[in-house]
Amino acid sequence: MKKSRTKMKIQTMHDWLMTPVGQYILNWEETLFQTLSADIFGFNALQIGFSEINALKENRMVNRWYTNPFMPESEVKQMIETGHTAETNGHSVPISLVHDIDELPFATESIDLIVLPHAFEFAQSPHQILREVNRVLIPEGQVIISGFNPTSLWGIRQRFSRFSGNHFLPEYAEFLSLSRLKDWLKLLNFEISRGYFGCYRPPCLTRRWLRRFAFMEKTGNRWWPYLGAVYLIGAIKRVQGMHLIGPAFRKNPGRLFQTVTANQKTGEKQPTASTCGIANETP
Repeated sequence: MKKSRTKMKIQTMHDWLMTPVGQYILNWEETLFQTLSADIFGFNALQIGFSEINALKENRMVNRWYTNPFMPESEVKQMIETGHTAETNGHSVPISLVHDIDELPFATESIDLIVLPHAFEFAQSPHQILREVNRVLIPEGQVIISGFNPTSLWGIRQRFSRFSGNHFLPEYAEFLSLSRLKDWLKLLNFEISRGYFGCYRPPCLTRRWLRRFAFMEKTGNRWWPYLGAVYLIGAIKRVQGMHLIGPAFRKNPGRLFQTVTANQKTGEKQPTASTCGIANETP
């Protein structure tokens, strides 16, 4: 029951990303994710959830994995019709692994980079996800996280929509403030490396009105940078007493996956970027 409810929540986000306003957010996040991940080096990079956002396209690591709590219905449908991996945003983003988001099936200290687009907003236990991320990241490994900003026009509209039932953002999204996320990261000895806000246009539903308010990207970036609809934050895993002074070589670079119990379910369905304006880096 718990897993089916989580799947329902995440599916609403997959559907929402196909709307005009969802594409607006998707394009901004994808561009910034790709820019930030391009110069992060190592062996293994991992994106968890929402393969519509191709965050690792510009990254140059040997292994780039896209995983998800379940196969989105749109991807399952296209695979059945064409016999090929579904395409999103004009490029193919295959999902390599389906797993519980709060129990990562990877060996301890085996991943160099983890990307989490909107992972905490639909999770039963956000703290557990962050603990698992901390476990599987190597020392000095990096994590990049995106989320909706509750202190924005979009966040305010979403709060009022709970009374009217006319939701602008996905109905089940639980907003997590950037300040709280920073506190969680610091408790696990992550060092914040960078932070951005973006997408300052009002909560409009159509492409026409989103285009009309395009001028607010530069205006918002300059005059109210902390009120962007979404935020993106990067952090580095620090280990006390450890200082890397050269390339980190592993004794076992091939040992990536750890043994986990596979829960198979029968009958269950499996699954033009343009910058919208990048805000100034947060303190």
